[in-house]
Amino acid sequence: MGDSFTEGIGDPEPSSPNGYRGWADRVAEELSRTSTDFKYANLAIRGRLLGQILDQQLRPALELKPDLISISAGGNDLIRPGSDPDALAERLDAAVERMTASGATVLLLNGPDIRDTPVLGMVRGKVAIYNENLRTIAARHDAIVGDIWSLRQLRDTRMWADDRLHFSTLGHHTIAIMALQALNVPNTLVPFEPPPLPPQKWQTARSGDLVWAKEFLVPWVLRRLRHQSSGDGIMPKRPTPGPVFGREPWSGLGE
Repeated sequence: MGDSFTEGIGDPEPSSPNGYRGWADRVAEELSRTSTDFKYANLAIRGRLLGQILDQQLRPALELKPDLISISAGGNDLIRPGSDPDALAERLDAAVERMTASGATVLLLNGPDIRDTPVLGMVRGKVAIYNENLRTIAARHDAIVGDIWSLRQLRDTRMWADDRLHFSTLGHHTIAIMALQALNVPNTLVPFEPPPLPPQKWQTARSGDLVWAKEFLVPWVLRRLRHQSSGDGIMPKRPTPGPVFGREPWSGLGE
């Protein structure tokens, strides 16, 4: 359950129903290696707010009678002016109670430390407050926290996609490793430790900033002003459980 993060935006994969892979797919791939009848559904849709995720995804998720539910929600709310991390957490708390009452193990993904991230860095304080609330929710309902905030590796610019709002393939891979460790699941994923990039010249960095602003920042701001979402008209990429590998019956859904 979730938004663009769990949908996998930033980690392109042509063979995926929506054209993206992402951390959740990578975790499911590892989980499927130890089970002959493993099935995986992904209800996440880009641009969704916390209320939309709970209203549109919680009931379908519970109807699947899952053994494991992951949820990452609230990020799109926190970047909006006037958002209240305490109020968001209060609504999430009630939803997590329903999830754990169903018998499912619940994995709560918190927000990353966005200190050095353009645009998003301004809401770092709200993310920190929300994350602490998530820890309280997890302790109250015996859920598991996937601690993205503590992943110092995410400070590397290569962990972020070109839009600087979503994680890259390397970022999703790194988060998948963390999630599997949080679940105490042995896995075959190997941390990728690339050599540092050579320093950019000032002119090159400035040119890249201008391109980024034109292609990503301006459209993002315009969507906010028009009350539009990048997920308008998008369907879940895996609305029903199915095998992770091989040809899936849901092929063709997505964008």
